[in-house]
Amino acid sequence: MVTKPYLWQHPSGRWYFRRLQDGQMRYIRIKAEPETAEFDRLYWEIRSGKRAEAKRSWSALIAAYRETDKWAELSPRYRQDIEKVFAYLEEKIGRQDVARLTQPDIMEAMDANRHRARFANYIPTAISMLSKLAIRKRWRLDNPAVGDLEQIKVPKDRKQPHVPWPDWAVELMRSEGRPVARLIFEIGVGSVQRPGDWVGFTWGDYDGERLKLRQNKTGVPLELPCTEFLKAALDEERARLAVVPHPSRTILAKPDGSPMSYNDMARIMLAERKRLDLTAFDQHALRYRGVMELALAGCDDDEIASYTGHTTKAMIVKYAGEARQKMRAKQAAAKRR
Repeated sequence: MVTKPYLWQHPSGRWYFRRLQDGQMRYIRIKAEPETAEFDRLYWEIRSGKRAEAKRSWSALIAAYRETDKWAELSPRYRQDIEKVFAYLEEKIGRQDVARLTQPDIMEAMDANRHRARFANYIPTAISMLSKLAIRKRWRLDNPAVGDLEQIKVPKDRKQPHVPWPDWAVELMRSEGRPVARLIFEIGVGSVQRPGDWVGFTWGDYDGERLKLRQNKTGVPLELPCTEFLKAALDEERARLAVVPHPSRTILAKPDGSPMSYNDMARIMLAERKRLDLTAFDQHALRYRGVMELALAGCDDDEIASYTGHTTKAMIVKYAGEARQKMRAKQAAAKRR
């Protein structure tokens, strides 16, 4: 190899560009085999400070993916999660040639984000989506995100299970909760849907007795009879509005009438839970509260699934099982007496 200033080889065999800058030693890894044209190109890019953007870069691929029908078909909530990874990829490797990424690079990125496991586990998902397009465009020959990529596990001490709202917490929210928070609460319990679906309900979805929707996550169409509490909350909100709401207006809306985002809704609920000292019970657990209410009413798993849209019954069994155990214990106690 021709001698190049500032090159340094780690004992592991990796090569770095090393230079003293602002009183600190800076290291930039050169991800290429020594004595290759790619190695020379990267070295001179780093030394000159002028990094060329590859024509087949990740930034270009991400822009192309956003124009596909596949991207348009994804739910807004799912796109939001993937967009965070796209932003990360553009920052880290946006200028690099798509063909250069390897599976060890993906593993390295996941390890670097181990502190935020959910995000880390979305990295191979996003890269796989992009790589499929890259293969169709002939920008690379394989999908580096396919294969033995272990998911990052959340440590047990960081796992926070969703605790279903107990009766006293439900009563407190209904008696002392502020109007907007109460409306969100009743939509959560009454519809038994995921929080990402709550912000999508429009006034056109409510006929005075039922709510209809197509679930973001599963695409399942549902028509849901409203509970008395949910119906009362919806009717109260509609009466509060100065004019009859347009069918396309979202039920959960900002003061100016624009749609409330998922984050807007989450902030409102967090503030209200803090105010009422209900932080132990989050908004996701309202869905589980709804499942428990259905179970206590005597619904079987299939009946509950028709409401929740669950395609598997594992979560139904988990949360309905708790309610059924309590109900059966009361029945057993009555017989015992």
